[in-house]
Amino acid sequence: MRVHVVSDVHGASNALARARDGADALVCLGDLVLFLDYDDLSQGIFADLFGAANAAEYVRLRTARHYAQASALSRGLWDDLTASTGQDRATLTEAKVRAQYQRLFAAMPVPSYLTYGNVDLPRYWADYLQPGQQVLDGQWVDLDGIRFGFVGGGLVSPMRTPYELDEQSYAAKVAALGPVDVLCSHIPPSVPELTYDVVARRFEVGSRALLEYVQDVQPRLALFGHVHQPAATRLRIGRTECINVGHFRGTRTPFALSW
Repeated sequence: MRVHVVSDVHGASNALARARDGADALVCLGDLVLFLDYDDLSQGIFADLFGAANAAEYVRLRTARHYAQASALSRGLWDDLTASTGQDRATLTEAKVRAQYQRLFAAMPVPSYLTYGNVDLPRYWADYLQPGQQVLDGQWVDLDGIRFGFVGGGLVSPMRTPYELDEQSYAAKVAALGPVDVLCSHIPPSVPELTYDVVARRFEVGSRALLEYVQDVQPRLALFGHVHQPAATRLRIGRTECINVGHFRGTRTPFALSW
């Protein structure tokens, strides 16, 4: 059997439609929505609403770790937009998110097995899921005799993305898996080489619960995304090979797994 794995799709619906080509199934590790494209500041929900110039300033502040200033800029832009349109922030954001999800789920091949990323909004997914697309979070599925376990979302961070959980809630989902052969999560285990982004020059938040699970259970593989340009794409912990499957919006290439 051959499975293709993607993460950090971020709006790349055309590439997603081809992601299962040559494989029996697709596994998606989340971050379907594109809020802000650091490589093309004209793309994403933020730029759609506020323009590329404001997106560039917002990225500059966040990249410099001036998170309070970035939040202040965002609040001011939202205040101006809601005043001029007469619509609240939730309504304006929901329309953009739903439009992206409609395209992405329509493009996604089947069968697909998905979990959430930290920028996803789980409450909308059920409205767009197609037959043959299965969402798993704190759950596992058997694929031709290999048990794949899924843990979605991220942990609380300065970035304040939509689907962030506290450590205890996240750890409970990890514990619910039981033993699996392939551990699938959006964020990596909390290992410096796996969490450091060499381009953004910062550590992303990794999970101690995932690291402890890998150390204790020793699945064959631990697959994840989240860190777009990691210091290390592969690292072995005991018998477990930890693999960042890549930034799919950037590469347009899935990670291939076969047995």
